[in-house]
Amino acid sequence: MGPVVSESQRKEILEYIEIGKEEGGTLVTGGSIPSEKDRGYFVEPTVFTDVTNDMTIAREEIFGPVLSVITFEDEEEAIEIANDSPYGLLAGVWTSDLTRAHTVAEYLDYGMVSVNEYPVTFPQTPFGGYKESGYGREQGREAINEYTQVKNINVNLS
Repeated sequence: MGPVVSESQRKEILEYIEIGKEEGGTLVTGGSIPSEKDRGYFVEPTVFTDVTNDMTIAREEIFGPVLSVITFEDEEEAIEIANDSPYGLLAGVWTSDLTRAHTVAEYLDYGMVSVNEYPVTFPQTPFGGYKESGYGREQGREAINEYTQVKNINVNLS
């Protein structure tokens, strides 16, 4: 795991980790600055369990190596939890059932859904989110539409 972008970002990530513990998340691994790194802005890869979707670490974009594990009973609840977010850039579905992957992807309110790999984008495919994630679309044919304006001109020659 490489360093985060700045000292202020590392401080913010460490604050989120403390909030996760205060709100009842169980810190499984990580959660601090690695002792063997004396240069750079490193944060240990961090995993929380016992996270609920109303916790800060589940609701906000941390932009650091922090994973919040939220359990669910069935597919419907998993989709409900995933969609209960102000963000919607990229979601991931992991399954050996391709039909199920397409069904779940259809119901996710995200601009991109990766199946069995995460994240992945290609220059030929649109990049952009739903809700508070991103503005418009980048990449692919859709990006051209972001920089053009359609005009309809009607001419009567008679």
